[in-house]
Amino acid sequence: MSMNDLIFRNLKKNLKNYYLYVFALIFSVALYFAFVTLQFDPSMDGTKDSIKGAAAIRAAAILLVAIVSIFLLYANTIFIKRRSKEIGLFQLIGLTKGRIFQLLSAENFILYFGSVVAGIFIGFSFSKLIIMILFKLSGVDAIATLHFSERALVQTLIVFAGIYLLIMIMNYTFIKRQSILSLFRVTSSTEDRVKKISFWEVFMGVLGLTLILSGYYLSSKLFGGDFATMNQIFLAMIVILASVISGTYFFYKGSIRFIANLIRNSKNGYLNIYEVLSLSSIMFRMKSNALLLTIITTVSALAIALLSLSYISYYSAEKLAQSNVPADFTFTNKQDMQQFKGILKENGIPFSEKTIEVLQVNLDASDIMDSKLDEMNLNPKRLTFPVISENSVDGIELKNDELLFTGYNSLVQSFLSLKDSGKVSLLGSSSKTQQKYMGIQPEYYISRYFTTGGFPIAVVDEDTFDSLKSDLDPEIQKPSSLYIGMEIENESQIEKANELFSETDLAEKEGNDSQLAMSTIQKQMMGTVMFIVGFLGLAFLITSGCILYFKQMDESESERQHYTILRKLGYTQGDLLKGIQLKQVFNFGIPLVTGLLHSYFAVKSGWFFFGTELWTPMIIVMGLYTAFYSIFGLLSVLYYKKVIKAAL
Repeated sequence: MSMNDLIFRNLKKNLKNYYLYVFALIFSVALYFAFVTLQFDPSMDGTKDSIKGAAAIRAAAILLVAIVSIFLLYANTIFIKRRSKEIGLFQLIGLTKGRIFQLLSAENFILYFGSVVAGIFIGFSFSKLIIMILFKLSGVDAIATLHFSERALVQTLIVFAGIYLLIMIMNYTFIKRQSILSLFRVTSSTEDRVKKISFWEVFMGVLGLTLILSGYYLSSKLFGGDFATMNQIFLAMIVILASVISGTYFFYKGSIRFIANLIRNSKNGYLNIYEVLSLSSIMFRMKSNALLLTIITTVSALAIALLSLSYISYYSAEKLAQSNVPADFTFTNKQDMQQFKGILKENGIPFSEKTIEVLQVNLDASDIMDSKLDEMNLNPKRLTFPVISENSVDGIELKNDELLFTGYNSLVQSFLSLKDSGKVSLLGSSSKTQQKYMGIQPEYYISRYFTTGGFPIAVVDEDTFDSLKSDLDPEIQKPSSLYIGMEIENESQIEKANELFSETDLAEKEGNDSQLAMSTIQKQMMGTVMFIVGFLGLAFLITSGCILYFKQMDESESERQHYTILRKLGYTQGDLLKGIQLKQVFNFGIPLVTGLLHSYFAVKSGWFFFGTELWTPMIIVMGLYTAFYSIFGLLSVLYYKKVIKAAL
């Protein structure tokens, strides 16, 4: 057999066994080429001012290279160890180490660069679709075109050629250092099997669970008022990260084996075939893969959390705009309003307007606030709130001694907890009036220009309002005390009105806002973030899923003789397959559920900084991630099925 025949026979065999590796490589190249193409695509030129995504896309491309590089190098480590016996046989038949390296290099060259070429072609084919997705998410009104960039091609080839060179160096080092005898022992020495659980494993197991639960508890208290200063919050974040990450490592190193051992002891050693194939396996395998699983879990949690937070912000864009700008257009002086009014009349756009007078008044709200505001450098006995009259809004009727809050957002609610009843004092420049607190309503009546840090708006009766107006503290008043809201009567004309608004200098003045413009800007910014985080998360999901799949391939081959024995003892393929299915639920489910829990507590601790909706965006992101991740578990079951079938 010639050397060329040997190369192509090995290539055919490896392509059959490592098809998922080839798929992941093609996908990574396609994604990277498409990302780089975005930087040089002419259709992006008109959007630079609106989405400012060029730098972010460039940074994402660098992160993508890091993800792909780690994946390819790790996958190559698995493959080269798996082929150690084959390399040893080559040496036994007389091939030198240099000759073996040339054979593997030629084989890898064809497989690797064949995948790179296929990936570039697929990336080019889908580059227009990716740009369209970016434009859709960011709300950019531009035409996407199919454009081939030579600069993107050169950059992609250079990057993946560099990764290939690292792989070759790794292979050469491995072959050079191994003796024939050690090559036949590599696969048998890669997994750590310990028959009896030790005290230190029990200790690590309990410690891992304790650290993770402690991190979760601290994250739930992070923005609840327990940590008052920025230094305390920053220190708490570091403690949470260290606790959860180290706890995750100990969880895989000892907790899983400790829990599995408790389950096994509860059965007094009488395990059925399904428990033998699943429970016993994870007791030994996960310990030896603790570092790998910790990295996969941590990065998965980070990807899910970032995508959830960006989607929360994107999903909440319209509601946030409505809370900051209650009307379609808001103004704070009559001259600007009259100017825009004339523009709308000239273009035949009907509208309605409403004017609300707003006062800035200091309130003593210490009787109804639970939070430790003094630790946050805020004095609950003297907080500045915007105050409006009940006659300015519909549906509110108050007595002379009553006060109502409206427009309390989730961000402030996380820091300031209001009681159901109590007293509030209105502090004028020379007087003090005590009011009965009547609760809070969610409606927003005035724009963000008048609110202080998102505090709610105080509503009082007309007589109290007139009394405050005659006793104002001039130092805390806004330059304007008028809120003017304009509503476009025909919704189909809002976009036209917004275009007219943006063409004038009114949009540049403080206090003048467009609800649609604010919502669009939020969607543009967070849409770009979602696009980048989503694709990076997808790349990591596929690469980490492939790594776990390859580990299962290795395990299935090393356990093949066990399946042969079990088949000879009378167990059917169905019996073994049920145990394997349970095993894959553990192998893929434990890292997935742990990552989801990490991301949930991370998002739950600070989601209110990003939007108004938590559950719907987070559940959608977690559901999609779980669905894609489960595919690799299914593929592992199918591979095991093939191994079990061939075991007898």
